[in-house]
Amino acid sequence: MMTTADQRVSAEASAETRNAETRNGALDAFRAVMTLLVLFHHTAITYGGAGSWYYREIKPDGSATSTALLFFCAINQAYFMGVFFLLAGYFTPPSLERKGPLRFLGERLLRLGLPLLIYGFVIGPATIALARTSDGKPFMETFASLWQRGVFEPGPMWFVEALLIFALAAVIVVALAGRSDRREQPFPSNTALAIAALATGAAAFVIRLWWPTGSNILGLQFGYFASYIVLFVFGCMAAAPRWLEHVPEAAMARWRTIMWCALPVLPVFALLGDHVELMRGGPEGGWTIPAIAYAFWEPLVAWGLILTLLVVFQQHFVQLNRNWRMLTERAYAIYIIHPPVLVAIALQLRGVQAPALIKFVATGTLCCLACFYLAGLLRRIPGATRVI
Repeated sequence: MMTTADQRVSAEASAETRNAETRNGALDAFRAVMTLLVLFHHTAITYGGAGSWYYREIKPDGSATSTALLFFCAINQAYFMGVFFLLAGYFTPPSLERKGPLRFLGERLLRLGLPLLIYGFVIGPATIALARTSDGKPFMETFASLWQRGVFEPGPMWFVEALLIFALAAVIVVALAGRSDRREQPFPSNTALAIAALATGAAAFVIRLWWPTGSNILGLQFGYFASYIVLFVFGCMAAAPRWLEHVPEAAMARWRTIMWCALPVLPVFALLGDHVELMRGGPEGGWTIPAIAYAFWEPLVAWGLILTLLVVFQQHFVQLNRNWRMLTERAYAIYIIHPPVLVAIALQLRGVQAPALIKFVATGTLCCLACFYLAGLLRRIPGATRVI
């Protein structure tokens, strides 16, 4: 006869099995592709795009290539990190229900907190030291100096720092509000999605009056958090009815059209800024027309891109082959280790005389391949797969 403890373990094992069986390969592939896009995003900054990164070979200079990479980075910034928050939210309610609050938070601390600490105290400072070798500063001397000063460098791991906060918030909300059965909830109407986009844009504009994009506190750029919070909450709401796996094509088509209409707005505003007084001012934040336009442009582009990509991935990636499964399994490790790998490759190629666009493609591709294989090696370490 099974004891109560045996029954509980058996129930948990059955739940884990059901979760593995019902896991959607398309969403895993979507997240993996977004991870590779992060690598190319940071490569774009290396060669003239806009943003913050450890090492720049070329600063934004107004050239055609730099402008193209800048626009590439702007489009990415509108949605790609939001996708991670959306998917994290989507998997939070079933995980919390299956594991309970204490086990859920414990596993979050292991999978998010431990890599954050390792990156912040080891990988991040090592990446800074590696980047500074481009100025002739010895790696070990810089690394030792950073360690002695207790420098904590979150870098792109700000994302897992934010997820820890969101996970705790989810536990508190469920404890206070309880769970509701939303399995039959229909997909939001276009009106509801439009209201959410406008509210997100308004919130982003207000937040950026105090925290412009580019500024951060403890590694967190609050100027972008309006969309991150909205998408995480939407992901949580979408979990029970499985909205992300059943996006209506009519909704996708409508928002894809809105996205295509919105995309040219940003470059048009940038061009007008050189000739029209009213259009001058930075888009980072403040009472300027470009700041208002940028705040509302982001969610309009994000909603269209995310819904379109969700449909595309559901159509083509529900069943994953061996290579895709390996990529999805290694995606988190790739995300963690890519900064020093990218900086190292860029430094090795800086003496190569080639157009910036060619170096962007070559460096980004080499970084993806190197990180894929390094992640596979790291996951062979005993116990590593529990974390990465």
